Amino acid sequence: MVSQEVHDPSRESNPEHVIGVGPWDGPWPDDDRYDRQLLEEGDRRNVADKYRYWSMDAIIADLDERRHDFHIAIENWQHDMNIGTVVRSANAFLAKEVHIIGRRRWNRRGAMVTDRYQHVRHHPTVEEFVAWARDEGLAVIGVDIFPDSVPLETYELPRKCVLVFGQEGPGLSEEVHQAAEATLSIEQFGSTRSINAASAAGIAMHAWVRRHVFNQLVK
Repeated sequence: MVSQEVHDPSRESNPEHVIGVGPWDGPWPDDDRYDRQLLEEGDRRNVADKYRYWSMDAIIADLDERRHDFHIAIENWQHDMNIGTVVRSANAFLAKEVHIIGRRRWNRRGAMVTDRYQHVRHHPTVEEFVAWARDEGLAVIGVDIFPDSVPLETYELPRKCVLVFGQEGPGLSEEVHQAAEATLSIEQFGSTRSINAASAAGIAMHAWVRRHVFNQLVK
């Protein structure tokens, strides 16, 4: 398996800061998960230490065995720049899939290459997305501020669900709002009306993890 060159913006701003590890030191592992080129040249990718020197396919296969039951969806009618950051967070919290509703093309810069390890599915319309979610038995949960929104902090997030986020500015479309089983708001205490869509997505994903992963671990 041949590794892929990864662009790391952090090395441009601080050339002395080099992430990852150099070439493998010692006898090579007898394991087909390892990438020969990475063993020879080193692994500078943005991956967890346990995945150092693994091929991309091997990492994806391992993640697929452990992915959580929640999905993330974001509307993309105006080429929202937050999508890349949402994908990066979805990878961090091990979402099953990320769904792009609207335009197929999206800005990948904020994903920091994590989209290579995260399953991303496209739905041209809200109607098609909602039909897919219902066929999969997933509760559609919107996250935005509406008069009928209920607090994320007290809502019992279902295990099998898809959390849907709107674009920066317009927010969640009325079509998704009407199709959602519930719409959740995130409690705020300052002067701003709303928080960044990517930040909201990270908060909501962590709320799901706290309920369905962490609470199970401490029982």
